[in-house]
Amino acid sequence: MAEDQKNLKEKAAEELRLMLVITAFLAAVFVSFLTYRRLISREFGVTSFHYGFAILEALIVAKVILIGKAIGIGKKSSGRVLFRNALRDSVVYALLVGVFAILEHVVEGLFHHETLAASIQKILEQGLYEILGRTLIVFVAFIPFFTLWELDRALGERTLISLLFRKRATPAGS
Repeated sequence: MAEDQKNLKEKAAEELRLMLVITAFLAAVFVSFLTYRRLISREFGVTSFHYGFAILEALIVAKVILIGKAIGIGKKSSGRVLFRNALRDSVVYALLVGVFAILEHVVEGLFHHETLAASIQKILEQGLYEILGRTLIVFVAFIPFFTLWELDRALGERTLISLLFRKRATPAGS
């Protein structure tokens, strides 16, 4: 029983580390896109709320990715070409980010005391192209992310992550 608890603790610690890596990647993408949008359009309505929501969104999407992987998304088609799996996952999770972008606009509208109908109308009038653009950019950003994920799965779980993020012993004579 003590061994099971140790394994569970190790698994939980590994899951937390993986979630932090995914969240950091997603936060960098979401915050970069938000900053880009603000600088290009000289949009002055971007507040710390938006940056906070981008980081919260990164946490939520990271957890959804981990849950999706835990329930087998991507494992069923192990005979396929790795890149095709990566493209499929990029599409699925980019669409999810698009849904979260819509939710972000609705929450922001409710935060500013707008009705749900008014928030949706505002999305249709002003934010639809922004959401589509954001979803496209996230899709493109997810391609290398999920390609690395698939490569790690093909090499053996956590092998690539270990090679990239853990210090390796230097060979004798180097």
